[in-house]
Amino acid sequence: MTRKILCPVDGTDHAETGLKHAAELAKLTGAHLTICTVNLAIGGARGPTINHWTDEEAEAVLAAAAEKARSAGATNLSTAVLIAREAGTAIITYAEEIAADQIVMGTGDKRGVKRLVLGSVATEVAGQAGCSVTVAR
Repeated sequence: MTRKILCPVDGTDHAETGLKHAAELAKLTGAHLTICTVNLAIGGARGPTINHWTDEEAEAVLAAAAEKARSAGATNLSTAVLIAREAGTAIITYAEEIAADQIVMGTGDKRGVKRLVLGSVATEVAGQAGCSVTVAR
């Protein structure tokens, strides 16, 4: 039974697809939905660490996602900003911390050589998470 859902978002269309599925699942099951975004830390070796977004930008991504989830019928939700160097690892670790039963996330349209070169956060999460993962398209 699904009681805790984690849905990572980044403000893109494919993340919104995952959010729609997560909100619908939360509505149907009464599960708690946690929406997170990963603010990637860049640099640091010989210079300062700089996050991809400002705190305000990250919070705006979450606020927009939370509003969409509420509009889709999810009523029991929370948000979190994760700061990390690798998105996939951050999502997996946070899912373990909150004891998520399921991760629901969207994926971009990477195929062929692009997929081999760029990889995919969704692929990493699906392959390494300790809970069920739904990848929405």
